[in-house]
Amino acid sequence: MAALDNNVVQDDIVNPGIALQCPGCRSRLSGLECGLCGFRMQFCGGIVHALLPERVAHYARFIDDYERIRSKEGRGSREEDFYLGLPFEDTSGRNSKQWKIRACSYRCLVDDVLRPLRQGGRILDLGAGNGWMSYRLALAGFRPVAVDLLTNEQDGLAAAAHFQRYLPEPFPRFQAEMTRLPFQNEQFDAIVFNASFHYSEDYEASLREALRCLRIGGTVVISDTPWYSEEESGRKMIAERHSVFQQKFGTASDSIPSLEFLTDQRLRLLEEQLSIHWTIHKPRYGLKWALRPFLTGIRRRREPSRFRIYTATKYA
Repeated sequence: MAALDNNVVQDDIVNPGIALQCPGCRSRLSGLECGLCGFRMQFCGGIVHALLPERVAHYARFIDDYERIRSKEGRGSREEDFYLGLPFEDTSGRNSKQWKIRACSYRCLVDDVLRPLRQGGRILDLGAGNGWMSYRLALAGFRPVAVDLLTNEQDGLAAAAHFQRYLPEPFPRFQAEMTRLPFQNEQFDAIVFNASFHYSEDYEASLREALRCLRIGGTVVISDTPWYSEEESGRKMIAERHSVFQQKFGTASDSIPSLEFLTDQRLRLLEEQLSIHWTIHKPRYGLKWALRPFLTGIRRRREPSRFRIYTATKYA
């Protein structure tokens, strides 16, 4: 990984107006190197790498398992049209049902949550993956910043190169974790956990960090995280998922103790811990999707996951 001259002005690296902080000691930065603890973020291939060395080691097996599984599932493509069509069209045809869900969620997110934001509002896309949401938000006039752990060219942040020549200016990309974001306080108008909140190891810590980076009056959003009415249903889903992954991919993909799902009880606890109030938005996924809980009940199967969008405003 090539080192970046620390004398390069921060705005030339990232985007005008984004102020950085050290993800280790949390001191303010004027470049990419921390004068207090010595940690140096690296800039390579258009991505700022902001994971501390010990956190790179912490996530190494998770990233390896995740990338291998996603590759076998047919994620990504060699064709640029695949990326440009997301989430509304999956030209590969391999994961069209999932992308249909993502498309419905995105429409609801824009129409019900983001449209009232001021023109040009800055949005943090947490769990950006290949950058499809940041691309769509940029086309819609927002100023997105993409964050993810994955940086590969098929399904990670490097894949966002497909979008850049179709935008007036590239959106910033950061490899970082939810609980150690490399941004100073109160910079974003909205922060979206983009099908990523369930990968958190600590919901309270992840939300607290997001709220730190959110402006007063800004909105934090949880989108496309599985919800169950009962804790036991979520636990059964996790056990089934680990078993299937072990059989198909040779790993249970459980090296990181992700929390995996939401329930009303978990959401209420977060309200109490963080002094927030959730507003629930229900995207329309179609009649067949709406009937799933009823049909699985008749067949005496496990409760299916449901997806909603949860928003909370930061007041102080």
